[in-house]
Amino acid sequence: MFKKTRQFLREVKIEIKKVSTLSRKETLASTLVVIITVVVISIFLGIVDIGLGKAIGILLQ
Repeated sequence: MFKKTRQFLREVKIEIKKVSTLSRKETLASTLVVIITVVVISIFLGIVDIGLGKAIGILLQ
């Protein structure tokens, strides 16, 4: 059991060395894309919600 654990931890260490982190510029650009996407989808869903609410209101009259 300890051999497998040690082997696993060695492999983890090797894989961690392969990981690269984003630069500050890349992180800010990605964050901006996410924020813009969330805002656009929120506006779209708000418009759809209002439209469906009015449509259901008309149908129930």
